[in-house]
Amino acid sequence: MISFFSDLRYKEVIDIHSGWRLGYVCDAEIDQTEGRILSLITPGRSKFFGLLGREDDYVLPWKCIARIGGDIILIDAKEKLPRRRRSKKGFEF
Repeated sequence: MISFFSDLRYKEVIDIHSGWRLGYVCDAEIDQTEGRILSLITPGRSKFFGLLGREDDYVLPWKCIARIGGDIILIDAKEKLPRRRRSKKGFEF
């Protein structure tokens, strides 16, 4: 089966221990020297219907991924997942 990174964007990420839905993959960290994926990133939950912004993004290390299925990605997060604030891009004139 051949998969593309664009296919990962349509797969929902679920933690198998807690059953939490972490959202859909929005980005990935790739090691260019070795040519492998280091982690997948899902956006944080929105605050008050998105009016107050979002929480920090979830960074899912590749070692936490238990299974990639046809429509979901199961992760095995035994410890707390690392989070990272999304960089804000300013307006350019």
